[in-house]
Amino acid sequence: MNTYIQHGTSAFRKTNIAFFAGGFTTFAILYCTQPLLPELSREFNISPAMSSLSLSAATISMAISMLFVGSISEVRGRKPIMIFSLLGASILSLLTSMVSDFHVLLLFRMFQGIILAGLPSVAMAYLSEEIEPASLGVAMGLYISGNSVGGMSGRIIIGTLSDNFNWHIALAVIGMLSVLASFLFLYMLPASKNFRPRKMEIGKLTKSMLVHLRDPGLLCLYAIAFLLMGSFVTLYNYIGYQLIAPPYSLSQTLVGWIFIVYIVGTFSSTWMGQLSDKYGRRKVLWIVLLIMLIGVCITLSTNLILKIIGIVFFTFCFFGSHSIASSWVGLRATHDKAQASSLYLFFYYVGSSVGGTSGGIFWLHFGWSGVVSMISCFLLLAFFLSIGLSRIAPVVKTGLNSNK
Repeated sequence: MNTYIQHGTSAFRKTNIAFFAGGFTTFAILYCTQPLLPELSREFNISPAMSSLSLSAATISMAISMLFVGSISEVRGRKPIMIFSLLGASILSLLTSMVSDFHVLLLFRMFQGIILAGLPSVAMAYLSEEIEPASLGVAMGLYISGNSVGGMSGRIIIGTLSDNFNWHIALAVIGMLSVLASFLFLYMLPASKNFRPRKMEIGKLTKSMLVHLRDPGLLCLYAIAFLLMGSFVTLYNYIGYQLIAPPYSLSQTLVGWIFIVYIVGTFSSTWMGQLSDKYGRRKVLWIVLLIMLIGVCITLSTNLILKIIGIVFFTFCFFGSHSIASSWVGLRATHDKAQASSLYLFFYYVGSSVGGTSGGIFWLHFGWSGVVSMISCFLLLAFFLSIGLSRIAPVVKTGLNSNK
């Protein structure tokens, strides 16, 4: 008996709506404080680096939690874990909007990161189990679109509301929207039909991760993920500080709308994937890393239009390079691909936390040129690591060269 959710059915439409809402909620909450960093610096009289901890606390706690939540879902089930993740993080978002102490805000953000891990670490497992294989790509694409739209629109909403009201109101609105989206997820998502509970095997999980960490090719990809996300978050963490100051003196609303350039990422991730299939992942990755470097250097211009163009180039190539590197992990790993991908995401979000906060030190001492210098060093390291990948013995399977 075919128990898969098939394309064109009511269940398929409901599943897509649910995961779009889930992706929106997860990434709207995760990055909701990024446009607020200058505002938090002013209100709590803290440095940009300290303010950035409001984002880093969530990303690093989520990174650690993601290593284990997937295994918990093998025991407890996919849907219950995802619902708990969305509702719990949404309620915490409402509570975070009421705090008046920065240390309490950091504590709430850390708990949000731990709880938020439940959706991204389980979503792909649910979809691969429940959606018919021929339609999995469509369902996965809509889920990723929800991630992108959530990350972008959450930042724009936060920037606009904090400018017209205050950051407390802005976080409260995101919290209310997230609660509604969470109940939509609960109502729309069909119960699992193909899930079979398993025993928790921590020893096996640990052994699998250690094997992946001994693969030099995967280590290079994990390091590239760390450097890419560290660069990306650093740029968006501190560009707001420069744009709200003279000579630009932009409003918080206009700075929030800078995140609209995320739209280019929805195109570049697919296009770069096609190019890497045609010309080879290694060559395309080299090119996009160099364009990212050119883009961030263009932002040194004092001309606002050129600065925005530089951000667009940088963002376009970031999503493309992330698409290439993340898919490369699946091709490189010969077994336990879920654990290999979890490690990639772990390093990805740790890079967000470490790079995003370190950039504040460069901003404090050297201004925007210091931030650009740090990002440039990260990108050059990523470029040399991508060259190193070509010197590592490839994994060849079913006619595919994992180092191509």
